Amino acid sequence: MTKQEFAARLKNACACVRAAEQELTEIDSKFGDADHGLTMSKIAGAIADAVEQSDGGIQAMLDDAAAAVMSLNGGSAVPLWNTWLDGMQEAAPPGEEIDTAGLQAVFAQALEELNDMSGAKVGDKTMMDAIIPASEAIADYAGGDERGLFEAAAQAAAQGAEATRQFVSKFGRAKSYGTQTIGTPDAGAVSAAYFFRGLAQG
Repeated sequence: MTKQEFAARLKNACACVRAAEQELTEIDSKFGDADHGLTMSKIAGAIADAVEQSDGGIQAMLDDAAAAVMSLNGGSAVPLWNTWLDGMQEAAPPGEEIDTAGLQAVFAQALEELNDMSGAKVGDKTMMDAIIPASEAIADYAGGDERGLFEAAAQAAAQGAEATRQFVSKFGRAKSYGTQTIGTPDAGAVSAAYFFRGLAQG
């Protein structure tokens, strides 16, 4: 996959997140600050702009995206997404091509960095409920093309986000609502699932 093809997938991912802004706001308004939709729209916009304007290779593109997110003012999602993107660039190739093994390394490193910062596990009702299974699907992918890799990740992320309906929130403001949060998905997991859905749109 070329840098241009990767950039196109990243921009599709950002478009998916931005299109879901109202849905994310509605979810977050139940037990959060009702700002997740706006925050994620800003994050997606920053990533898309950085990807569009980046002059270097794949590593430079991801580094630019991470830096663009870090410059934003926002809630807890900003440092989390910055950390995730920064982890990606650490394992990314400096050139303009990446294969499936390279993508697996990129998302493995991103998950490792995010795990160190977040501390959340599957079942804690956070963005990790989508990112962990998606990352595992990428790591387990045995095919040779990026389309199948991202499709597997998108499916796993969507299933993970949907599963958060059955969980009790253990982080953030929603934690204080306890079992009342059962029945509502986690906004962070849903936004991450939309990002992976967009990545699968080649």
